[in-house]
Order: sequence, then C-alpha cells, then structure tokens
Amino acid sequence: MSTDSGLAHNAPDVEFDLAEIQQSPLYNADLAPVTRTQRKWGMLSFAALWISMSACIPTYMLASSLIGGGMNWSQAIITIFLGNLVVVIPMILNAHAGTKYGIPFPVFCRASFGTAGANLPALLRALVACGWFGIQTWIGGNAIYKILAVFWPTLAAGSVDNFLGITGAQFVCFLFFWGINMAVVYQGIDSIRVLLNIKAPLLIALGLLLLWWAYRNAGGFGPILSQPSAFDAGQPKAGQFWSFFFPALTGMVGFWATLSLNIPDFSRYAYTQRDQVVGQLVGLPTTMALYSFIGVAVTSATTIIYGTTIWDPVDVLTRFQNPVLLVVAMIALCLATLATNIAANVVSPANDFAHLAPRKITFWIGGLITGIIGILMMPWKLVADPSGYIFVWLIAYSGLLGPIGGVMIADYFVVRRRQLSVLNLYLADGEYRYLGGYSIVALTAFAVGVLPSLPGFLATVKVIDGSHVPPFLLSLYNYAWFIGFGVAFVVYLALRQLAPRA
Repeated sequence: MSTDSGLAHNAPDVEFDLAEIQQSPLYNADLAPVTRTQRKWGMLSFAALWISMSACIPTYMLASSLIGGGMNWSQAIITIFLGNLVVVIPMILNAHAGTKYGIPFPVFCRASFGTAGANLPALLRALVACGWFGIQTWIGGNAIYKILAVFWPTLAAGSVDNFLGITGAQFVCFLFFWGINMAVVYQGIDSIRVLLNIKAPLLIALGLLLLWWAYRNAGGFGPILSQPSAFDAGQPKAGQFWSFFFPALTGMVGFWATLSLNIPDFSRYAYTQRDQVVGQLVGLPTTMALYSFIGVAVTSATTIIYGTTIWDPVDVLTRFQNPVLLVVAMIALCLATLATNIAANVVSPANDFAHLAPRKITFWIGGLITGIIGILMMPWKLVADPSGYIFVWLIAYSGLLGPIGGVMIADYFVVRRRQLSVLNLYLADGEYRYLGGYSIVALTAFAVGVLPSLPGFLATVKVIDGSHVPPFLLSLYNYAWFIGFGVAFVVYLALRQLAPRA
C-alpha cells in the first residue's frame, strides 16, 4: 500500500486523495471520510450506544402498545425480540461499508443511487427522522406538561378545540423542550456524549421504580403475567393472533428501520468490523427485549390496578402524588429523551440535509431543518393511539425504507462485492454519476419495491375504500418492510444485469 503523504488512510485496505476530494462540490467536512485517528469506537461503544438508545420511552410504549392490541406479556416480548433480531441483520450489513471506507450514509447511497439520486433515500430517511424527532420532543414536552399539571391543575383546563388538537399549555411545553433540543444541537454533536453517559442509568432506574410499583400494587408478578391474551379461545379476539402478529412484527422491524440504513454514520468510527457486528448484535435485540419487559409488566399492572390499560408511562407517573418523585421523574424523562433524540434523530438527518447542498448546509442548519419539520408533522397525532402508532406510522415508513435497504445491500454485497472507490463517491463526474447523477436502475427498483404495499396503506389511512381492493393486495401492507426489501433486492439485481451503467 502506498504511503505517500498526499494520501489519507482510514482503513488498512482503503486510500483516497483527500486534496482532490476537498475540491469537489459533493464534499464538506461533515460528509468527509473519517481518518484512522478518528476511529475510536470499539465493541463496548456500540453496545453502549444501543443500550442508551433502546432504553427510552418509545421502547416502553412499543411494548405497551402490543398489550393494548391484545397480546399477553410473553407474546409481546417475543414479537419485539424477533423484530429486532431481524432488523439487526441489515443493520450489520449496511454498517460494513461505513467501517471499511469511513463514509456516512448519504455518501454510501451514491454508489447505488447515483451522486444526485442519493438525495432520494437520504431525504426519505431524513423525513422519517424528523417524525421521530417530533415524537421524542412531544414525549419530553408532554412529560413536562403533565407533571406541571399535577402541581397546577388549571393547566389541564385548556381547550383542545383548535386546529392543533392540543391545548395551548401543551404546545408551549412542547416548544420549550424543542428549544432545549435545538440549543444542544447548536453546541455540536460532542455535547451529546455527556447526556448519553447519564441517560441510560436514569431511565433504567425510573423503569425499575415503575416495575417495583407495579409488583407491589398488583399483588406480585403473578397477576400481571397471568393476564390472558385477547387472542386465546373464549377471549374477544379469539383466532385473530396471526392477523395481528405479522403487522406487529413489521412494526417492530420498522422501529429501527431508520438506523438500519444510516448506521454507517456511526460505524464509520469503528475500529474493526468485529467491533460493530458484535456490539450491535449484543446491544440491540437484548436491550429492546429487556427494557420493553418493564413496559409490558407495568402496562399489564395498570389493567389490574385501574381497570384500564395505560400504555404511556408519563400517565402512570402522574398518578403518583409525591412531589419529589414527580420532579425527579420529570428531570429523568427529559434528560433521557433529549439524549436519545439527538443521537438517533438529529445526527443522521443533519447529514442527509447537508447532502442536498454540501457547501451551504452545515450540521447546525441541518439540525434546525430537522427541528422545524418535526413541529410541522404534529407528532402528537402520530402517537395518539396504539393502533395508529404501529399500523400507520411504523409500518408505513418501513414500506419506504425496506426497498432502500434492499437496493443498497444488493449493490454493495452482490454487484460490487464490497469494493467501492472512495474518490469517485465524492466526484460529480465519477463512475457513480450514472445518467446525469441518477441511477435509473436503483430508482426503478425502489419504486417497484414500494408499490405492493401502497394499496394497503391508502386503505389504512382511508384515502381509498378498502372494500374495493382485493384482500390479497390489502394484506401485503402487513409485510411492508419484508416485501419492499425483497422485491427491490431482486429487481435491482435483475435490472443491473441488463443495464450495468444506468
């Protein structure tokens, strides 16, 4: 391997001309390949990343929503574990290029979609991240609102008879927490490290507190875990288990489908492939299953204690009257939500928006764009009920991201056999330009991958009358990520054989 001083090295078998890359309009410092000295993430770093990001309120709500849908505790935990075991596979595969070449997600997309066409997957992933940013911000702001309402009950008296569908006080708390997020983004990504180091212990402690409360007030774990499934014989939804399980599994895959694409944004800092593989395999499925058990147990307990299923942990906490406990809980929830939000939902979309105009959009501007779109998406409506959370939000966007993953993995592992030219990834007129910067093959495979799930989605959101659509087409929506990934994978390989340069 050459050791010329003009070459920067980011992996033992990869080299690129940094000076030439820096002159390209497709370059900025945030999108640049990382150097060897910037690689500081080992196996424990990746495990810690997933432990920190998985221990969050949406994980709790994810498990709880399955209970609300009729599953018992074991069915819910198994569904979550299986979903995360599935999604960690494309996550590890997509992470490979980041680790080998030191490139972020939008730059990796250039190899399959083209230097300009890469904006499509980058923007779709960014828009989903904006939705998740809004959801996490809403959760943090709503926690502040609900706990403040315990001390000042008049806050809860506001009207929701407006176009927002929430009270003025709720919206103010939402904007307040949004402002805190933006302040951290302005300080730069390094500021998130401190938050990540303290958030996991705080939220795990809060979860264990809720688990102890559930155990004591529900008469032990026996009554909690003996709650029957609504799908058992003699129950309201008897015989309907599989019709709920498969879309729920797709929703579980969709939960981290965003990160399964942009994981190169993190894996580019890994020491070795083994570090990212083992760290992710250990950190993600196990933490999701273990932390979601807390959500399952506490949600099941609320059915026993209150006679109704409460799947939002903030609603459970507001039933406690100890003011010290409420304040501590509010601080813990806000810090934990803040850390997860920025790590999972700002880093990547900031890079994705920067990819639109690398010379003009910085990390801070990209983060600000993410925050503004997160408000406009009105996230409180996305998590208004368990059914909408799983069957509309999670499944719908998984139907978009699955085909992107299929195209990327087919291109990198089958067509290119893990060989990329780092230099050409940053050149507007290089080998990844295809036709005017767009790969017609990749865009076609993506569109064909999305198509099977479209009728079911339109019927679910009531854009069309589902009674006029063949049931088979409607059912495909329940498997949106799987079908989209598989169809796009096969179509891309077939078309690439027919048109190698299109």
